[in-house]
Amino acid sequence: MSDPALVPGPQHQIPALLMTLGELIRQARQRALRAVDTIQVQTCWGLGRHIVEFEQGGVARAAYGKRLLPELAKALTAEFGKGFDASNLRYMRLFYQAFPKCDALRHELSWTHYRTLLRVDSETARTWYMNEAAAQNWSSRALERQIGTLYYERLLASRDRAAVEQEATRMTEANANPREFVRDPVLLEFLGVPGAGVLLESELEQALMGQLEAFLLELGKGFAFVARQQRISTESRDFYIDLVFYNYLLKCFVIFDLKRGELTHQDIGQMDMYVRMYDDLKRGPDDNPTVGTILCTHKDASVVRYSVLHGHEQLFASKYKLILPSEEELRAELDRERARLQLAQQRDNDN
Repeated sequence: MSDPALVPGPQHQIPALLMTLGELIRQARQRALRAVDTIQVQTCWGLGRHIVEFEQGGVARAAYGKRLLPELAKALTAEFGKGFDASNLRYMRLFYQAFPKCDALRHELSWTHYRTLLRVDSETARTWYMNEAAAQNWSSRALERQIGTLYYERLLASRDRAAVEQEATRMTEANANPREFVRDPVLLEFLGVPGAGVLLESELEQALMGQLEAFLLELGKGFAFVARQQRISTESRDFYIDLVFYNYLLKCFVIFDLKRGELTHQDIGQMDMYVRMYDDLKRGPDDNPTVGTILCTHKDASVVRYSVLHGHEQLFASKYKLILPSEEELRAELDRERARLQLAQQRDNDN
């Protein structure tokens, strides 16, 4: 017969019960917050619609002009309190004009998300950011950062426009392609470290590990961290890969080599060797071929064109920037990258 003193009593089971109850409460509160966000978004959209329809109601109503929103704000604030000032009403009007179909809104996003999306002029880009933010569960701050760093435009610069525009709804494990995840340049301004000229590769690697969540956000969807300085060995030598990730959409390992200077043929050859070795030594039977990415500060178009990088679907090189460039500088660089890719494609077609 068991010793009663050794049999767990109710008091031993209370912590587990508290954990279960606490999780239920947290889930309920989260659902309540989402419901509040959904109602707020729908309300703001409805207010914006009525304001726009009133303003379009003829010459007599249009005569209100600039007086309309201040008068509405004064009356609504007096009756309902904060949140209805003229500036917010202006956002609501813009909200309806930018998203005229209520059914197309994503209920996962808050009013703060939508106010951020109003900064995007292009309807196509705005819709893409909305769907991607909902699909990837971006916070409003993450969305603001992605818009500010031209995330969408950087994807466009590195691959086909139609593929990017359909990505938020199209990307699945069955059809994911490594090129779908490439962005150039990669922006690492969140590290808060000095310029590339004085930063050692080991220091860059350490900084990325300290800001892993932000780095994963910059890389894109489906990435999980595996290892840093992972050793792979042949019969006679040991090699160390800077960073290793696994992407569950690609169903493959993605390895990174960090380079402080300009991309060289030796860097490309080394990464090609790493990818082949990783496939041979680490890749599982259900994994797709390993993808290798070189992050460098500069890359010459001719080096890319006349190396195994050209047309390779498993090997890539992207520039990284430690200081966020201005929007004008970034757009100019994206235009140059897009022109380079178009020229390379034209040469391929001619050949």
